[in-house]
Amino acid sequence: MLKDPAQKYQPYPPLSLPDRMWPEKQIAHAPRWLSTDLRDGNQALAEPMDVARKMQLWNLLLDCGFKEIEVAFPSASQTDFNFVRQLIENHHIPDDVTIQVLTQAREDLIARTFEALHGASRATVHLYNATAPLFRRLVFGMEKAQVIELATRSTRQIRKLCEENPQTHWQYEYSPETFCFTEPEFALEICEAVAAIWQPSAERPMIINLPATVEVNTPNVYADQIEWFCRRFSQREAVCISVHPHNDRGTGVASAELAVMAGADRVEGCLFGNGERTGNVCLVTLAMNLYSQGVTPGLDFSDMTRVVEVVESCNQLPVHPRHPWAGRLAYTAFSGSHQDAIKKGFDARRPGERWEMPYLPIDPQDIGCTYEAVIRVNSQSGKSGSAWLIEQNHGLTLPRALQQDFSQHVQREADEGGKEMTQNALWQLFRSRYGLVPAPRFLLLSYSSESQQDGLLRLTAAISHDGETRQLEGCGNGLLSAAASGLSSWVAQPFVIKDYHEHTLGERSDSRSVAYIHCLFQDGSSRWGVGIDNDVARASLQALLNTLA
Repeated sequence: MLKDPAQKYQPYPPLSLPDRMWPEKQIAHAPRWLSTDLRDGNQALAEPMDVARKMQLWNLLLDCGFKEIEVAFPSASQTDFNFVRQLIENHHIPDDVTIQVLTQAREDLIARTFEALHGASRATVHLYNATAPLFRRLVFGMEKAQVIELATRSTRQIRKLCEENPQTHWQYEYSPETFCFTEPEFALEICEAVAAIWQPSAERPMIINLPATVEVNTPNVYADQIEWFCRRFSQREAVCISVHPHNDRGTGVASAELAVMAGADRVEGCLFGNGERTGNVCLVTLAMNLYSQGVTPGLDFSDMTRVVEVVESCNQLPVHPRHPWAGRLAYTAFSGSHQDAIKKGFDARRPGERWEMPYLPIDPQDIGCTYEAVIRVNSQSGKSGSAWLIEQNHGLTLPRALQQDFSQHVQREADEGGKEMTQNALWQLFRSRYGLVPAPRFLLLSYSSESQQDGLLRLTAAISHDGETRQLEGCGNGLLSAAASGLSSWVAQPFVIKDYHEHTLGERSDSRSVAYIHCLFQDGSSRWGVGIDNDVARASLQALLNTLA
């Protein structure tokens, strides 16, 4: 890299718009959406989609609710041409869906485009030509007047062909390609000239697309350009203003959102941001951003896992695990403090309340995700994460002191393994540590209790100890006290019961109970035991026995 990049690069100038209004706007409804996955997205693939993959993605886009889909560049390849024909001839296009195709401003290519669209019920013809000074000078060697003449001549041809095929409900889209670094006055001039020929109306709908073909400035500048254009375009109310941001500067989403605030009516992009170079704007992100603010997005991502799987299969590209809404780690917390906050959020939540959850902007269940991925455990995790997973997956509400104890064992295990602990590994560690194993060292076989005249309770129990049956007898103020007194002779050092908790594992009267017991030994050590049984007394006794294992 250069020590002084100004020697080689210069900033693109901003637009002077001191009375801009878009910063005060708020997006209150979704824009019109156009998916260009099958055109712009496809042309960016090292191995373009075959017909089977295209049909798979087409069906997904329909399921997601897209009503406008750019399907091909039919004059560019026979494959694209055939795909358009297949959609039309095999009646794959719902009545309320408009297909869109792209064409360059060449007479033969426009004619070929209309051949591909023959018989379509609803179609948009999308014409583009580059307008920026760099392209006029370096790529095409054309003056402004020549660029305008090319656009208007092509528009006349498209209008004529539309009128010759009245069986199709036509829509026309014009893009001054490279709009974002075209002189604003010239972009306005060429769009006015094109619109004057098309004569937009309700019967002759028109879209003017103002693309950030290559991002060259900050999103606020793009928003200024959109607002400046919308203010000055003479037929603003008769046309739909569309934007087509790319992501060269990594700010495609911001550019799209600010452009909508600045007056744009429609956004063109791809699922998960596929597209040329760094990609098109991500429509999933835009739609979910709206959803998280309580705005109906007009797109359905209730089965986000399927959307990811289909797109990955069709594009043969992975969706980033930290994609803002769809990544497999998007709702995952490893940090102990984050896990603690999330657990407290779930503990405080009541049915029917508005969603307010630390670190989770939406409820993952809304997009078909379970809570299993929300908290995952590694060496950085705290007590709350492990406890939450145990509760969510097995119904055990661990006392806070037990959470702390278990987290120490989890951290030790994770440190030694050097990787994330699976939910199964976590549960197996809990079971082995607190006695929930098929054959514990001390297993309660049977017991009976009897109240004495002195107010004490006498306990008699049969205990399996390392495979041999032993009789336990003891007296105390209660069942656990009696058991502890009897067990004192079985262990090397005296102990006391420091803490006890219990709860049911369900709301039915026949639900199993779980008991947690914390014992403190004479040498200062302590140990927890857990017992589960249909009988809460048996669960308590087994939990006590498990502290001695």
